[in-house]
Amino acid sequence: MPTRKPSDVIVVGAGVVGAACAYYAAQAGLSVTVVDRGSVAGGTTGAGEGNLLVSDKEPGPELELALLANTLWRELADVLPPHVEYEAKGGLVVASGESGMRALRDFAARQEKAGVTTQEVPGDRLHDLEPHLAPGLAGGFLYPQDSQVMPAHAAAQLLHAAGDRVRLRLGEEVTGILTGAAGEIRGVRTAAGELHAPYVVNAAGTWGGALAELAGVHLPVLPRRGFVLVTEPLPRVVRHKVYAADYVADVASGSAALQTSAVVEGTPAGPVLIGASRERVGFDRTLSIEVLRRLAAGATGLFPVLGTVRAMRTYPGFRPYLPDHLPAIGPDPRVHGLLHACGHEGAGIGLAPVTGQIIARCLTSGELPLDIDPFRPDRFTAPEPAPAPGSDPAP
Repeated sequence: MPTRKPSDVIVVGAGVVGAACAYYAAQAGLSVTVVDRGSVAGGTTGAGEGNLLVSDKEPGPELELALLANTLWRELADVLPPHVEYEAKGGLVVASGESGMRALRDFAARQEKAGVTTQEVPGDRLHDLEPHLAPGLAGGFLYPQDSQVMPAHAAAQLLHAAGDRVRLRLGEEVTGILTGAAGEIRGVRTAAGELHAPYVVNAAGTWGGALAELAGVHLPVLPRRGFVLVTEPLPRVVRHKVYAADYVADVASGSAALQTSAVVEGTPAGPVLIGASRERVGFDRTLSIEVLRRLAAGATGLFPVLGTVRAMRTYPGFRPYLPDHLPAIGPDPRVHGLLHACGHEGAGIGLAPVTGQIIARCLTSGELPLDIDPFRPDRFTAPEPAPAPGSDPAP
């Protein structure tokens, strides 16, 4: 079986997180091979809305990541071409009643202490920001740090900006992890041959758990399905990312049941993107009319003007979910040379740059931008093996 010239590191996954890992590793002087069984941004990244958010995150480790990533995205916006559509448009969270406003005030106050910029907007001033919002809302909060990017273009351009230090191996599924006599990483095996490197980065997104299993370690990544409705191109009907207050609770929930909340945002190209839904149904891509009905109802409830607009298409995506809602980032102490950069759920596009920066610094013994202990890949307990058929269970 043919082998190829070794790289310093192999990144498995050509989504935006894998692309960011490759970009920052190349910036640090490393040679990188990016391998993916599909195309660039062919998985979760290509099905994302491109949200770069701080507004939906509770104070804690993920918000710290998001604030750092916010700065890095602004820096990348000066490096990447304009068609990645980076737009620092801000987010607007709205409440229908006073109880919702009280909850938003409490949430925003805690976020401000953690470094988030917020601005309360009374109900009678919401239309200054969003002229087409439904009347009668109690108010909301503006988050100027929220922004958006076109995720598939961002992934492609990060790989391009990394230059000739990055080699792409697309359409090659990783079927095995190569290890040495002491169990250390030596590369990966694909149907096309072996790729050699002393480090492998698991940036396989929703399939990160399966890749970890190839390396003999447990990482309980599960798919959490969501749908996006895309309208016909419109004038700028929606200026910000606008969502109802219950979206924050849905993001933090671990429920497997269907949850929907109104999330509406315009794009520079014209179409309006409508979400959000969450449910754990494995990798089932079956179109759900009930989900689409709920999404449409939520969007027109916020923006009645959308009631006469045509929906041009819809598509599903699978968020890589970990039980504690935190990604796995950094070296795996169970396998020398294995690093993880997956499990970001719906925040992977926003958190991609800081994830890539952390991985690059782990690879080069650089100074880490924050404490990564909360993101340890080995923090989950592996399930007990099932008893052999016919054996008696332990007392």
